[in-house]
Amino acid sequence: MTLNSILFFFIGIILSPFFINIGYRLPVDKNIFSKSKCDNCNHELSFIEKIPVLSYFLCKGRCKNCHQKISILYLLFELGTGIIFSLAYTVFIKESYPYIKLAIGLLFLSSLIVITLGDIKYMLIPDELLIVSSVILMALKVYLGFKNEELTNMIDAGYLIIFMLIDAVVMFVIMYIIKKMGDMIFKKESLGGGDVKMMCLIAIMMGYKMSIIVIFIASFIALPISIYNAYRKSEAMLPFGPYLAAATVILYLCQIDFNMVLDFIH
Repeated sequence: MTLNSILFFFIGIILSPFFINIGYRLPVDKNIFSKSKCDNCNHELSFIEKIPVLSYFLCKGRCKNCHQKISILYLLFELGTGIIFSLAYTVFIKESYPYIKLAIGLLFLSSLIVITLGDIKYMLIPDELLIVSSVILMALKVYLGFKNEELTNMIDAGYLIIFMLIDAVVMFVIMYIIKKMGDMIFKKESLGGGDVKMMCLIAIMMGYKMSIIVIFIASFIALPISIYNAYRKSEAMLPFGPYLAAATVILYLCQIDFNMVLDFIH
């Protein structure tokens, strides 16, 4: 592990409270810049309580005011964000135009982190986040296309944008069909509308073919938990967004090419 990858690990950890704030606030009150407060007693967090990772141990996993136990998810997401940032640096720094690709990758991965947080807490994926992330990522991909000379004029850029939008539409249709079939089979909502729209963002970044693989991997990851819930006869709905995000992170950071997968199968 290089010094720079360690640096990006700490950058991820430092940014993680901001992602947690967006993920927990955007779906409900839209005020992502309000001061951080305890989920239980609503008291404003002190400086010590805001320090990523360390605060969990310094406060012994409890709120300093009401002594309510703090969910370990906060700690896991803070560490997980640091690990993802470090891995992203390790993957993209070896490529041509590494810092542009790193910026694209970190924005995409950060969006998935925020989506996961909101979906776990509220089972909601904000349209605002999906739209803003999609527009910025498309613009950055066009910029990268000009930098590496894959695009030479605005007509080429227009075609790239159209192809990305086609991928998104194809994925939307596929997910919508899966949702409707699932609703009919299980006699209840099988997928949320946010999951369907989330896959459009993933398709813009990875293409619809890789996005289909994302669905299969996400279903495989979710299977043990679904079996466990069925064993417990739990009626609770499970958000599918976190599994889609986990599968996407795995494929995106592994940089697996779809044609390589087909060659392996054949």
